[in-house]
Amino acid sequence: MGLINGQGSFNGLPTVAAVCSDNGSSIPDQGGASAATGADGAVLTAKELIEFIQVFSSTLLGAGGQTTRVDRTACRIARAYGFEVELAIFPKHLMLSVIKPAEGGIPAERRTAVSSIVSGAPNFQRVAALNALSWSIADEGLSLGEARQRFSAICAVPTLNPVLLRFLVACANAAFCGLFNGDLPAMGLVFAATLLGFYLRQKLLHWGLDLKVTFFLCSFAASLLASLGVVLQLGNTPQTAMAASVLFLIPGIPLINAMLDILDGHVLMGVSRLIQASTLIICIALGLATTMLLMGVDSL
Repeated sequence: MGLINGQGSFNGLPTVAAVCSDNGSSIPDQGGASAATGADGAVLTAKELIEFIQVFSSTLLGAGGQTTRVDRTACRIARAYGFEVELAIFPKHLMLSVIKPAEGGIPAERRTAVSSIVSGAPNFQRVAALNALSWSIADEGLSLGEARQRFSAICAVPTLNPVLLRFLVACANAAFCGLFNGDLPAMGLVFAATLLGFYLRQKLLHWGLDLKVTFFLCSFAASLLASLGVVLQLGNTPQTAMAASVLFLIPGIPLINAMLDILDGHVLMGVSRLIQASTLIICIALGLATTMLLMGVDSL
């Protein structure tokens, strides 16, 4: 993550909504001089601001934020401190340029940075908190030091207990099985299979295994346990249990964000997210198909 001085645009690369309003339209600079102070109370520089915005935007994207939300949030923060922002978001990186406007249209100061987007588990609680922080910066005139403290506090909030999360996901997946007319033995099998598959997913991701391999192994393990209902003829709907056992792996949030990005005009990010989600779905299908092949199950 480096900072470099830059002039003009990103060498012809398309940027996303420079100095935009909350509905995406361009607006004139609103000043924000009252809040334009750094951590030590000195006049805020573009270098200080860009370091904050790039970490803020990368964290928001990694937590599952929609591309348009990230764009609006970056613009909102920059305007609050009297700066303009140009943002280009790519599947694994973002390029950010912060400009201090001056009379005559020539920037008084300009800084450009390139940052990696660190992928993580979707965290809508963090997305909502970061969005609220951006509004607090704009409405309450927080200094950059105060904004950094609140940002650190948001990032320090612990995630849901892993054991509780496994239990809740297993309950939800068993409910899906019941929604598809699965009987009680089938729901019990799905509950146990989801507990196993989600535990395996947490461990494999913690060990740094590739996400696609992780999804294949979790799908295989969960469906293999659920296939006991077919082999032992437990209940009246063992095939339903086997099919529902892998539903907890479906990447619903990336699929939704992909559609929203495409509809909002961020086609590159939308197509990228759609391809990534489709790849994971293929891995899930391969894991389920492997179980069916090994256990001799012809159809679900």
